[in-house]
Amino acid sequence: MTLPLPPVADRRPHRATTHGVTREDPWHWLRDPAYPEVNDPEILGYLEAENAYFEAAMAPHRPLVDTLFAEMKGRIREDDSSVPSRDGAYLYWRSFDIGAQYRKWWRRPVAGGPDELLIDEPALAEGKEYFRLGATDISPDDRLLAYAVDDDGSERFTVRIRDLSTGELLPDVIPETLGAVVWAGDGRHLLYGRVNAQWRVDRIMLHALGTPVSDDVELYREADDGFQVGVGTTQSRALILLATGDNVTSEVRVLPFADPTATPLLVAPRRAGREYEVEEHAGTLFIRTNDTHPNFRLVTAPLSAPGDWREVIAPSDGFYLTDMTCFADFYVTEGRDAGLDQVELRDYRTHAARRVAFPEESYVAGLDENPEYRTQTLRLSYESMVTPDTVVDYDPATAAMTVLKVQEIPSGYDKAGYRTERLTIAARDGTGIPVSIVYPRGFAKDGTGALYLYAYGAYGHAVAPGFSTARLSLLDRGMAYAIAHIRGGDDLGYQWYLDGKLERRTNSFNDFVDVTKGLIALGYAAQGRVAAAGRSAGGELMGAVVNQAPELYGPVIADVPFVDVVNTMLDETLPLTPGEWPEWGNPITDEAAFRLMLGYSPYDNVTAQAYPPMLISGGLNDPRVTYWEPAKWAAKLRATKTDANILLLKTNMGAGHGGKSGRFESLREEAEEQAFILWQLGLA
Repeated sequence: MTLPLPPVADRRPHRATTHGVTREDPWHWLRDPAYPEVNDPEILGYLEAENAYFEAAMAPHRPLVDTLFAEMKGRIREDDSSVPSRDGAYLYWRSFDIGAQYRKWWRRPVAGGPDELLIDEPALAEGKEYFRLGATDISPDDRLLAYAVDDDGSERFTVRIRDLSTGELLPDVIPETLGAVVWAGDGRHLLYGRVNAQWRVDRIMLHALGTPVSDDVELYREADDGFQVGVGTTQSRALILLATGDNVTSEVRVLPFADPTATPLLVAPRRAGREYEVEEHAGTLFIRTNDTHPNFRLVTAPLSAPGDWREVIAPSDGFYLTDMTCFADFYVTEGRDAGLDQVELRDYRTHAARRVAFPEESYVAGLDENPEYRTQTLRLSYESMVTPDTVVDYDPATAAMTVLKVQEIPSGYDKAGYRTERLTIAARDGTGIPVSIVYPRGFAKDGTGALYLYAYGAYGHAVAPGFSTARLSLLDRGMAYAIAHIRGGDDLGYQWYLDGKLERRTNSFNDFVDVTKGLIALGYAAQGRVAAAGRSAGGELMGAVVNQAPELYGPVIADVPFVDVVNTMLDETLPLTPGEWPEWGNPITDEAAFRLMLGYSPYDNVTAQAYPPMLISGGLNDPRVTYWEPAKWAAKLRATKTDANILLLKTNMGAGHGGKSGRFESLREEAEEQAFILWQLGLA
């Protein structure tokens, strides 16, 4: 089949000068001035033309897409259900009907009685191209359910309230929200975060049932454009938490759960670079903070003097304290030791730790759903790259684990058919980069195979070496699959994150390239037989590495890629930009930051060279990585690259950052990406 010629986006003069540097941007016009509305017919026409080209290129491979989709779907139990968890007088769970894209939410009285349907997602999603259920919360008297819905991918949620005794919706409708919704103790007031015109949550509001939203009371407003606000509760539900912060600094206020109209109590004033989170037990605040060490420590303070911090767990170079939860009789700390998840139970009097033991050398583990404060068991989850997701109850008294559910794979799965390893590969500066890898038994490490390499590397987000049923389609066709735990994530601690941001940002890109070279040297694949993939900030990673070392890679997947770094960070009207400056730098005020990001921004550094085959995706309604970033990048690559390799751009015209909604629609997108990889590697 002969493909039609790919679309060509017009070049239109546009230039901007920053810190004495003038940049030409002939595809600037792809940004609709009316954004977030996108109605310019030329822009929509170009995106539709790219989508048509994508469909034409993939048409011969639709049978492969269908086969992969059928495999992936066959590994999912269609009528799957979560393990019920107790919260007060009820057991709560979620389930799918056979063939359904979305869940139903249920509960049943612990004392006995019929199942009650709380949320019927399939009914709410009916007739909608996109549907996402956001925050949910049930009132303390168990009578009312608040839930939030986004039906276009823009992440602007609308909150509705259902009377669970009648099934009827209350007349209250709260638009333009994001984040949690929290009932106050009286069950008549609801707290929520409201977004402003720049899609930033800058206020926490208090809504009284039965009153107009216009009468809602503002409990807290954040004046700093770079900070966003959230609301939650402590595990004990004694306190409501009003938290504000950016990527590196936080500040928390607390309210009595029983009195949301009280004056918020500030725990500690913000201090640049200090993060802290708050829990509560018996009138004592438990505070996880990085004020003295990047790996965090735990302090306590009386509620009457919240700034009087006393250390109870000292910080450690080896152990990274990532979370803590207070229960009535003990508290739990979670963290990573040498990059591996750890769960520890601690005594309130001595703070001594009992570490939960897990059986494999590389795994993912942590607290699962534990809504109750007073509990005698802990619900944990565990998985690895070869072990399906497993839910257990852990008995603190005996250390016994009771397996409640193992992820079922209806089409069959034999763990013995696969091998997993954890490697360390030296980066160019000598730093050892961990790599988690899984491959089919019998995989030859002689350079004849093919490898899929994934990474993220930003915001302190660790990519866990967990299980994936979709991944099995690649493994079963002979490929290896690896995760590079590069700097910029917090896989090896908070310092690992710091070493991949701001002026050290290029470490993330170099780490990925060096891991690729190391895996090639170890025989996992030959040059050009490595498929690379990343999403969002990981899409920026893909853009940087194909500029730096395009010869290493076969097909590259860049989903919703953050590639127009300089222009986005210069535009403080965009939703996330001010809050992103602590992560990337502020090129408006800092010339050094501007010149650094200009040196690595994927869009700005496209050059006349050969690039690998690429599949790029975007979402028209994406508020995080705006649709024009992948569109401009694809247009510039088409106009500049010197090779004949395929370049595809797919824009979801009715979705946002997460792609299509629904469990099967998202699987079909995964099948398309895998088909592209197998096609380009000659494994179709």
